[in-house]
Amino acid sequence: MNISDMRGIVKLATQATSGVTRIVEGVHQSVWRTMGFPGGKAPGKARGFTGLVYKTVHGITGLTGKSADTMMAGLQQLFQSAESETPGTPRREAILAILNGVMGDRLVEDNSPFAIPMSLRYREQALSRQSPPPQADVSSKVLLLIHGLCMDDLQQYGRRKNHAAEYGDALASTLDYSPVYLRYNSGLHISLNGRELSAQLEQLLTLWPRPIEELSVIAHSMGGLVIRSALHYARQEGLHWPERIGNIVFLGTPHHGAPLERAGNWLDIILGATPYTKPFTSLAQLRSAGITDLRYGNVLDEDWHGHDRFHLKPDTRQLAPLPDTVACHTVAATLAEKRGALADHLVGDGVVPLRSALGQHKEAQRDLAFAESSQLIAYRTNHMDLLNSTEVFDQIVQWLEQNER
Repeated sequence: MNISDMRGIVKLATQATSGVTRIVEGVHQSVWRTMGFPGGKAPGKARGFTGLVYKTVHGITGLTGKSADTMMAGLQQLFQSAESETPGTPRREAILAILNGVMGDRLVEDNSPFAIPMSLRYREQALSRQSPPPQADVSSKVLLLIHGLCMDDLQQYGRRKNHAAEYGDALASTLDYSPVYLRYNSGLHISLNGRELSAQLEQLLTLWPRPIEELSVIAHSMGGLVIRSALHYARQEGLHWPERIGNIVFLGTPHHGAPLERAGNWLDIILGATPYTKPFTSLAQLRSAGITDLRYGNVLDEDWHGHDRFHLKPDTRQLAPLPDTVACHTVAATLAEKRGALADHLVGDGVVPLRSALGQHKEAQRDLAFAESSQLIAYRTNHMDLLNSTEVFDQIVQWLEQNER
């Protein structure tokens, strides 16, 4: 742990203390209201001496947190150079990835040092104009691998010892690809990550030491929505990198959403149904913008902008078809042994329903219409098994070979 980590923990602890105090005050006032006692000036606030106690707790918590942050900010500046030379451990990066997935949007709003900036990475180093990879080490064929919610490039694609498979390195030796990994804050809105990825891929064309002749993508879970969003905005802005895209392989991508987030949306409503439980809705609403985007599979700004993301509403997404100039393939997993009504609609891979991963929708205009030859269903397979499956790897190789530029 370094100084910036300690500073981030203090900020989170301050916010947590204030949040719990607000919940307690809300429940307290709800009980008093049922007994006929008036409340404070604002909803959920106590009045009189009780209100003064809660106000004092908030004030002391805020003052303590601000003082500690100011002190640690000075220490961080003092030790900044030493910290920048210390690489993060896989365990630390995994914890940060989970934290960002759960509340990454709030981390950005609070300028938390825990917020993960987006980066394209080659051999575990962020790519930049100042540190491009050596020309002799790379190919003109680039394979971009994109992780999903609460993951990062280190854990997502098994870049550790004793892991069963690693698609990037395996495809590098099999089909002469150079693997590039995306690391991003999966708690942000998918469309915001899509816009940023689009901009970074345009920069990749100029900083890559060889002209990129082909760019293929393997995207797991939320990552598939991010690349779809990036393609939309790249074409809208007339960027050049989509011209290099040859293949996109989606692994368990919730093209039409995931039921777990829909359940979370119902939890908001249930908790808000009574005055006693309403203060607890703040706990349910801790989940990030990235998570709420998974309710229906939002990929564009219009899908969420101007809406209360915790409000229950029907699927009003803008249409976002697959690009017709790219060979798009999808792998869906199911825990079942064969297809059926139960397997298709309820079981899925434990996270994403089968039909959602296949891009199928009851409304024809929303159906992504993957070609039959570009679909694979992995049976008796869960969501994470898609990342180290021999069957899936062999199919990816076949697809990429068939569509080589």
